[in-house]
Amino acid sequence: MTFARTSRRWLKTTVFAAVVTAVAACSFGSAAADPGPWWHPEKGLSWQWQLHKEPVDTSINAQVYDIDLFENQASTVKTLHDQGRKVICYLSGGSWEPYRPDAGDFPDSVKSGPVPEWDDERWLDVKQIDVLKPLMAKRMDLCKQKGFDGVEPDWADLHNQDTGGLVITAAEQLTYNRMLAGLAHDRGLAIGLKNDLDQVATLSGLFDFAVNEQCFEERATCEQLTPFVGAGKPVFHAEYNLKLTDFCADSARLGFSSIRKNRELDAWRETC
Repeated sequence: MTFARTSRRWLKTTVFAAVVTAVAACSFGSAAADPGPWWHPEKGLSWQWQLHKEPVDTSINAQVYDIDLFENQASTVKTLHDQGRKVICYLSGGSWEPYRPDAGDFPDSVKSGPVPEWDDERWLDVKQIDVLKPLMAKRMDLCKQKGFDGVEPDWADLHNQDTGGLVITAAEQLTYNRMLAGLAHDRGLAIGLKNDLDQVATLSGLFDFAVNEQCFEERATCEQLTPFVGAGKPVFHAEYNLKLTDFCADSARLGFSSIRKNRELDAWRETC
């Protein structure tokens, strides 16, 4: 993530084409022509993003909740499902966090320099797919076991981050992100593309939604997300420093699902 601390096999060409052509028919609950056995969210859904200050406030009026994989139990997911919500699990796909229960599973060989602003974290060398794939698969297995509908892997844009001595090219990031999408879909989970704006045009057909931070504050970047909206998929967007009056009109024009949040991503939010 830019500020907030949250934080498979390849799809065959024929399956990829089915996703692109059928996605416009998808709806919040189901679709008449479903390209895959996972949730296909529709653009315009309201959302809540809470990654800190547990327990999760389940009283927020939102159709979709995005909450932490490890800090929430299946009972929380069930509560939200009983209220008619869809639920996304947040996990880090590009950094090692020492406080996670599976931290000991990551060998030193995949850990690089510290993540700016979070010095206890380490960047993951996403070039080492053979090492990281089973670790991410295990996380997505847990996501599925707890009953989540989708997954938000953070740090999907290491090629654009200050990674110190770790060099990740755009092509290497693209390969890794496609691997994550395959893992999610193999488990019947929808998957969101986190930030990674320069690869939206390539990945919007494979990913089921987008999660973005601060594209309005960062100026002239929001339009890069329109391939998702054009395909009928939601862009779950958050700003931290701007007032609603600074971005809601443009958000509505682009068809985003926009909220204003505190940087620590507690339960508080304002909606357009």
